[in-house]
Amino acid sequence: MRIDCYLSFDCASEEALRENIKRALEFEAVEAEVNFYRISAKEAEELGLRGSPTVLIDGRLLQPTEVQGFS
Repeated sequence: MRIDCYLSFDCASEEALRENIKRALEFEAVEAEVNFYRISAKEAEELGLRGSPTVLIDGRLLQPTEVQGFS
């Protein structure tokens, strides 16, 4: 499994997100490659990301798509 996390430069969620992912992986007893990327609003727009953080699991969006704004 691969988990990609995209965060804006101002997003303060990284520490909590890392802990939540760690706990979820331990709870489910699965291993994953977990990547964190700090990106600009322009990069997020180019990738079609709408919120920060945005989490993809094996390339599939985890969060609802109706979230607006990458900040």
